Amino acid sequence: MEARKVSRWYFGGVASCGAACCTHPLDLIKVHLQTQQEVRMRMMGMMVHVVQREGVLALYSGLSASLCRQMSYSLTRFAIYETVRDMMGGAGQGPMPFYQKVLLGAFGGFTGGFIGTPADMVNVRMQNDVKLPPQLRRNYAHALDGMFRVWREEGMRKLFSGATMASSRGALVTVGQLSCYDQAKQLVMGTGVMSDNILTHFLASFIAGGCATFLCQPLDVMKTRLMNSKGEYVGVIHCLTDTAKLGPMAFYKGLVPAGIRLVPHTVLTFIFLEQLRKYFGIMVMT
Repeated sequence: MEARKVSRWYFGGVASCGAACCTHPLDLIKVHLQTQQEVRMRMMGMMVHVVQREGVLALYSGLSASLCRQMSYSLTRFAIYETVRDMMGGAGQGPMPFYQKVLLGAFGGFTGGFIGTPADMVNVRMQNDVKLPPQLRRNYAHALDGMFRVWREEGMRKLFSGATMASSRGALVTVGQLSCYDQAKQLVMGTGVMSDNILTHFLASFIAGGCATFLCQPLDVMKTRLMNSKGEYVGVIHCLTDTAKLGPMAFYKGLVPAGIRLVPHTVLTFIFLEQLRKYFGIMVMT
């Protein structure tokens, strides 16, 4: 029998919130770049434009919605993935095969993406508000105010606008992050050169962040456009064809800032998660 520590079910949500607090400005710039109809600004230009126009604090517009999203979307996908993985790993069968990790990650991410759609939509709107003229801004006070106003003014169905894209993106990004992180960590430690330490966590999460960025960027662009729309799209297919008119690279608009945001977010999330597991995890016997 060997003792090991496993995460509590909510550690993924807490770790994701910590990472979101650090990377939120990059997420905001990514949303601004993706919602441009024409490519007018690059990443640094957009960041300077936002700061000059609204001040430094504008880079944290929508932070409450981002944290709300992490505590719904990320908490759900981590809870499903890690609970099932630890249960199967505790049965004396050794690590799960990679294809099982992929299937489990896709299921957990799809479920989390659907549950987190309302907070995600409000997050996109609050981030995009700062670049709109004052008369067109929605001016949500915080995430809960935004969700309540959407429900009251636009109906419950609007709260789940873009749910298909959000759920599909959640599945892909969870496969890229959680499944690839576990596999990369397993392979790195299997070499015998590195142990279960913070350097291993950094390397494995860096690889996972790159995989997640590549997999989910097209769906991320579609999701952002659907959630930020004011009725100009009648559905996913309409949004797809409208985006395709801008050329194939329109689906990878904001790829660099998406990677610059998602890779550090992935690295920070897993470093925080591993530290939470190390100091506050549950001891189990395998």
